[in-house]
Amino acid sequence: MVYQNGYQSTMSWPDEVGIISLELYIPNYYVDQAELELFDGGDKFKGKYTVGLGQKQMGFVGDNEDVNSLCLTAVSRLMKRQGYSTKDFGRLEVGTESILDRSKGVKTVLMQLFEDNTDLEGIDTINACYGGTSALFNAVQWVESSNWDGRFALVVAADIAIYSVGNARCTGGAGAIAMVVGPNAALVLDRGLRGTHMKHVYDFYKPKLDSEYPEVDGPLSIECYLSALDICYERYRAKFNLQRSKGQVGDLSEEEFSLDNFDAIMFHTPFCKIVQKSLGRLVLSEYINKGPASKANPKFEKLETFGDITLKGSYHNRNLEKALLEISKPLFEAKTVPTLRIAQRVGNMYTPSLYGCLVSFLTSRSCSELCNNKLAMFSYGSGMAATMYSITTTSDVSKISKLLSSLTSVDSVLDTRIKYTPQKFVDVLKQREETHNRADFTPQHSAESLQNDTYYLVRVDEKYRRTYDCHQFEK
Repeated sequence: MVYQNGYQSTMSWPDEVGIISLELYIPNYYVDQAELELFDGGDKFKGKYTVGLGQKQMGFVGDNEDVNSLCLTAVSRLMKRQGYSTKDFGRLEVGTESILDRSKGVKTVLMQLFEDNTDLEGIDTINACYGGTSALFNAVQWVESSNWDGRFALVVAADIAIYSVGNARCTGGAGAIAMVVGPNAALVLDRGLRGTHMKHVYDFYKPKLDSEYPEVDGPLSIECYLSALDICYERYRAKFNLQRSKGQVGDLSEEEFSLDNFDAIMFHTPFCKIVQKSLGRLVLSEYINKGPASKANPKFEKLETFGDITLKGSYHNRNLEKALLEISKPLFEAKTVPTLRIAQRVGNMYTPSLYGCLVSFLTSRSCSELCNNKLAMFSYGSGMAATMYSITTTSDVSKISKLLSSLTSVDSVLDTRIKYTPQKFVDVLKQREETHNRADFTPQHSAESLQNDTYYLVRVDEKYRRTYDCHQFEK
């Protein structure tokens, strides 16, 4: 491509649009879930958070980090480590549900990093955990549109997931991810392959603007998640088969579409156990879709005892759920377990959650192993909005290598975080609760315990104006 002053001079339809670079920010503090079980409920809670929810640790932040600082950290690190200039970007999209201001968006705060490039489209996208995916779709569609000027798009998703005292507190987390979007990408979003479902429901929402805590209907939220997955998967499969009939899906087998077409299957992860159940739902959907043909497949033998199962009538069938977990276990271990390493140790990051799973998978394989993979992605946001889509990885090892270059420290970051006791974790949340949306405020948490190159909140003045700085180790 030919560029003039950072812009493409001769436009053409861009090929292989998707994710070129990634940067994941994991906060520096965590609490152990086994210790939190004992702290919250003694022996009666033992195994509830670890075995029941599938969690090991939960990341969190102090009162000197907020959604603005998380986004500043992820974006600045990506640009620094990958060598991007501010003028390389023509669009910046933010996905978050951690709102600090009902008017001024996080995107405008990020413009502190782009003072020499104010020609930067995009704003915040908000709908629970789905905002990051919507921001990514917006960026991809801008690159594929007549408005694209040849520059990259930048997507950042960040949230702080914390809950009031009760059953949901153990499902918190925090984090941010930044993604560079453009043509000739390492991770290409498959065109025309999205199954979407959107509906009005109050399963999880945040009506209290004076609090970070949401209102949660746990059982309803789980049923909404699983029903949205069922519908999205059906719609994705229908579009896939339509493209297959037109010869548009590339070099795949002539057999009917199945989960075997994917090299990895990843989900928005509020907690890891629901992901295991979700894969079982996909197996059930495949069984129902194949009809009489499924009777000849020995892997479905255990489902024959349930008679004429329907998706809608199966959400509260515990025996069926157990059977599906058993049947899907080999598939789960091969194609989903590698995507859950970060979620198990950080918790629910909300909008970055699905993309934390993507990072987990990418960092579990070598460059050559990642070439020519097909990845299933399910994104869910309460309220509700959901999409299943797919990504095809490039065959170019050099592009994969560039993508992985900023992710090499993920495991060391997880291993070197600061462990807090459950009591200290509770104290930090209490401190955040007391200072949420407070004016004339200086955070009490020390910046010295942050990772290098981490942005943090310095002060909120009497007019609620927030000031940030970047923590740098002394050299």
